[in-house]
Amino acid sequence: MLSLRMELPCWCLLLLSCLKSVSAANDFYTSIGQMTDLLYTEKDLVTSLKDYIRAEENKLERVKQWADKLDSLSATATQDPEGFLGHPVNAFKLMKRLNTEWRDLESLVLSDTTDGFISNLTIQRQYFPTDEDQTGAAKALLRLQDTYKLDAHTISTGDLPGVKHKSPMTVEDCYELAKIAYTDVDYYHTELWMAQALKQLEEGEESTLDKVTVLDYLSYSIYQQGDIERALKYTKDLLLLDPEHQRAKGNLKYFEFQLEKQKKAAADEPPKKEEREKRDVTEKKKKPKKKPTFQLIPERKKYEMLCRGEGIRMTPRRESRLFCRYYDNHRNPQFVLSPAKQQDEWDRPYIVRYLDVISDKEIEKVKQLAKPRLRRATISNPITGVLETAPYRISKSAWLTGYEDPMIDTINQRIEDLTGLEMDTAEELQVANYGVGGQYEPHFDFGRKDEPDAFKELGTGNRIATWLFYMSDVAAGGATVFPDVGAAVWPKKGTAVFWYNLFASGEGDYSTRHAACPVLVGNKWVSNKWIHERGQEWRRPCGLNETE
Repeated sequence: MLSLRMELPCWCLLLLSCLKSVSAANDFYTSIGQMTDLLYTEKDLVTSLKDYIRAEENKLERVKQWADKLDSLSATATQDPEGFLGHPVNAFKLMKRLNTEWRDLESLVLSDTTDGFISNLTIQRQYFPTDEDQTGAAKALLRLQDTYKLDAHTISTGDLPGVKHKSPMTVEDCYELAKIAYTDVDYYHTELWMAQALKQLEEGEESTLDKVTVLDYLSYSIYQQGDIERALKYTKDLLLLDPEHQRAKGNLKYFEFQLEKQKKAAADEPPKKEEREKRDVTEKKKKPKKKPTFQLIPERKKYEMLCRGEGIRMTPRRESRLFCRYYDNHRNPQFVLSPAKQQDEWDRPYIVRYLDVISDKEIEKVKQLAKPRLRRATISNPITGVLETAPYRISKSAWLTGYEDPMIDTINQRIEDLTGLEMDTAEELQVANYGVGGQYEPHFDFGRKDEPDAFKELGTGNRIATWLFYMSDVAAGGATVFPDVGAAVWPKKGTAVFWYNLFASGEGDYSTRHAACPVLVGNKWVSNKWIHERGQEWRRPCGLNETE
């Protein structure tokens, strides 16, 4: 008789302790650190899936053995049915097989071996990324493409600077990215990625997608950008593949009509206008085109240039005045025997970097404490004052106090010893981990005059200074840039940068407007301390004028 007992490992409770921390978090794409948990979740799902496959293979093997045995038996029996059944044992076994063993076989075939896998999948699916995560990650790729001036082919082949694990994109990946751009009415990126999908199809990549679908989107996105001639060309290509495509047939007529209309309008233009345009072109050729000065470039463009390492405005003369030194902050007892390594990063505003100022052990402890508490980073709405998420700040953050671990107190004391500023009125240590294309676009750390209630609840005055620890190296991207002055500071693990947001007079230093560039490749961890005015009255006395 066939044994119907089938035992599968139970994975239902696997990793629940790990997933408790993940369940409290959403917006996975905003933190690489928390996304790592998803890799372990997926790994366990694959293990569970393989157990299911083994169980199915075992079941099929038993069914096959049963079929092979009966095939041999029935072949012999049907050669001489009466003679075969003349043997009483054969007659008994036939009754037994048809009455019992075939019923057992039916139960075996109908038995469900998916229970373990489905249970595990059902439990873990509630912790999976959402549509918002997929869209967020896709938009991050498009943002990286724009900021770092990458073409679709470079991203698709995975050939990015500093990559350790190269990962090419399939036709389906390119198509999905284009679809997300299309849904967002972003026809520029729709065209780029549909064109890349088409290119990979034409190069022979196997895919469930066909050229007709891709050409349909491609022609429409090009039309939406005003290039009717190219849209017509791709529509004709589509109709060569599928002559009965109804939408393409309609588009063909419409595009031809619009193109003819454009040509007629161009032909009817007065000749004087053409002559004037030719004259203007000639004059433009004669006059050399002046490059716009850095100050006149829009902030967004300056920000992206600095992220790429372009447009940094530091003259050799100014650079010659930047130094590195051993620093003990006026013979502070903590640094007399072992002074800190300090180097000037920028002169106006004055930005300094401290090297080897936080150890690997401290970094790991801070990350360990912060990771379960990471939540989507928020910004303060300048009108309502309400904290809310924003698409220009893609990261997760957590706040750590000295009560969490004595090591936090030690780190806070070190900041006080090096800056000479009071930490009792400072905000708690904020730890941030950036996500896919993680960034924080240009912003001020201090409250401006039009935000009088910015830190009213704290009762500690404005943010006088910023201390920023870099807790990881970043393979590519992730710089801290100051667009107004053309400064860029690159992450280096174990270092920290410090600058004053306010002049000694208490007036805001608007040149400290800064941004965190998108992380192109790598995982960026930082922690920062926002130091407030209260308690600094004797440590940093007021200046005599606004800009002192």
